[in-house]
Amino acid sequence: MKKSQSKNTKAQAKLGNPAKGKKQGASRDDDDRTEIGEENLDEWMQSKTLVKPDDQLELTEVELKEEFTRILTANNPHAPSNIVRYSYKDRSYKQISSVDQLAIHFSLEGNLLHKDSDEARRQKAKADSAEVKVVSDAASDHASEAGGEEEEQQDGDDKIEAGTDMDGQDKKDKKLTNQFNFSERASQTFNNPSRERGTVTEPPPRASFSASANQWEIYDAYAEDLERQEKAKEKKTTIIKEKKEEYKKKKLTTLDLQTDDISKISKASKIVERMVNQNTYDDIAQDFKYWEDAADEFRDQEGTLLPLWKFSYDKAKRLAVSAICWNPKYPDLVAVGYGSYEFLKQSRGMICFYSMKNPSYPEYIYSTESGVMCLDIHPEHQFLVAVGFYDGSVAVYNVQEKVQDPIYKSTANNGKHTDPVWQVSWQKDDLDNHLNFYSVSSDGRVVMWTIVKNELHHTNVIELRMSDIPTEGPNGTQLFNLGCGTSFDFSKTVDYIFLVGTEEGKIYKCSKAYSSQYLDTYEAHHMAVYAVRWNYYHPDIFISCSADWTVKIWDHTHPKEPMFTFDLNSSVGDVAWAPYSSTVFAAVTDDGKIHVFDLNLNKYEPICEQLVVQKKKTKLTHIAFNPHHPIINTGDDRGYVTSFKLSPNLRRISKEKSKNAPPMTKAERKQAEIAKLDKLLSLVRETSKDESNQ
Repeated sequence: MKKSQSKNTKAQAKLGNPAKGKKQGASRDDDDRTEIGEENLDEWMQSKTLVKPDDQLELTEVELKEEFTRILTANNPHAPSNIVRYSYKDRSYKQISSVDQLAIHFSLEGNLLHKDSDEARRQKAKADSAEVKVVSDAASDHASEAGGEEEEQQDGDDKIEAGTDMDGQDKKDKKLTNQFNFSERASQTFNNPSRERGTVTEPPPRASFSASANQWEIYDAYAEDLERQEKAKEKKTTIIKEKKEEYKKKKLTTLDLQTDDISKISKASKIVERMVNQNTYDDIAQDFKYWEDAADEFRDQEGTLLPLWKFSYDKAKRLAVSAICWNPKYPDLVAVGYGSYEFLKQSRGMICFYSMKNPSYPEYIYSTESGVMCLDIHPEHQFLVAVGFYDGSVAVYNVQEKVQDPIYKSTANNGKHTDPVWQVSWQKDDLDNHLNFYSVSSDGRVVMWTIVKNELHHTNVIELRMSDIPTEGPNGTQLFNLGCGTSFDFSKTVDYIFLVGTEEGKIYKCSKAYSSQYLDTYEAHHMAVYAVRWNYYHPDIFISCSADWTVKIWDHTHPKEPMFTFDLNSSVGDVAWAPYSSTVFAAVTDDGKIHVFDLNLNKYEPICEQLVVQKKKTKLTHIAFNPHHPIINTGDDRGYVTSFKLSPNLRRISKEKSKNAPPMTKAERKQAEIAKLDKLLSLVRETSKDESNQ
């Protein structure tokens, strides 16, 4: 070891210090450079001239300052854009939508690792630990042979040094087989022995029972069951009443504690809303008040309808308008019932009250579980509304109470109809001053409903039997075939007489006093009768419309033939008499048209036939005249209610005989209207007599 160290020192002395040589060479080069710079300094100080090539363009300052932007994209310009491959699914060649834009210029696979990476640090630590282990083994061998001779120790040391040198060289030359710190390990899990476990349950207890059932034991069991049910009902009613009382108390307390500003100014905000809507719909309001069709002066037997407001509610757009009724006290308020005439798609229903002062949103909204088929407002108590539903029940709503549920409703226990209720109508109070109304349904019954002590009591007025002779049923029973009632109307002069239209096309004249037979039967139509209306002025005249495209006017004293028949070329959904004239009526059809007739002007054709729907498939379902203003409302099967103003030719009334005569009273006007209609009827009767004589 000492000899090798001396040799190394001598070699370093001969070679000298390389760092010092480098420093000396660098200083000499710097001296040479400074000398050259001083000599050529004058040449650099001289002015230099710019040499331009001959083909260089001469640009102005503006052109030089102009910027040209170039956008670099990652798309490969040499990549094909129309690669086609065969699709085994479609069995055809299809163009590939996305093309790979990656272009590889150089790639080389290697096993280099960065010296600061985790993997390089692990491999370096592993190599260092192997060297330390070899050195420790050599030291232990040297300690075990310490008692031997010095020559043997020197030879052993030389061998150890030679061995360590060889081992180091072998380890340096040896490649690492595990570059990614991979280790092979194997493990074996224990196989748990399978075990069987079973349980045995105890058998259930058994007991033998025997008894004899007699009639009195069965009766006693039923009686006990009824008592139990009645007690359960009483408990339920008491619990419901207690809950309602608690809810009312909570409501009152919340209302008392509520300090919301909107609740305090609700009335003022409603007035402001109406004022804003009045400004929004000012053109329509002006037309309603002042517009008159000047063209009516040049045409005597024609008129027009001017569209005004269009009422709708978003949640009722998919429902059809099934009923329209004007409020008798407030002429700007109209009640609209929503249901569905597609009987396979029955869902919910709605009742909305619209006002002409606020056409943008309903004043009152009531949601119902079943579709609304008809409704009627009480003539004296205008806050009471009778409603008939598709499920056969009838109900009474009170608009004054801010509750969604009706105050009275029929159920299966108190005479509910089994089929849809097609029409309801309020009548005068009975002798005990109880409110009552009537309903007609497809189950063939006309029922009177009386409100007594907060309950609805029903009375069957008449059953619409198609024949007096019963048919024999099973086990010798006798059954009567009942007709399906679709509409009815009570006489304006005689309270106990009313008309009933049926689905078979017949019209029955009935009396409240006789529940077993009809006063008269009219073979009116070939299909279902949709509406029957008594004339407002003449006590003997009524009108009917049907799905057989016809509208007929009848005299109930002559039930064999109608006085007038009009074919409207489409199914007639509804018909209504005008409240201001005995000879004017209007009808709506499924093709979206309104037909207005005035028999005093034209006995054969309508004086106004106008298409009022926007879409072709829209059907008009109902029509109603306003009792005070020259307005009619129509409803369609898409949930829209549209108001129209009648032109002067459509609302002519009987005038005074002389210009200087005083205005007629109600009685005089009624007599004049009756005389006007009698004159027309007399002409028709004379022509019919002449035809019969011929």
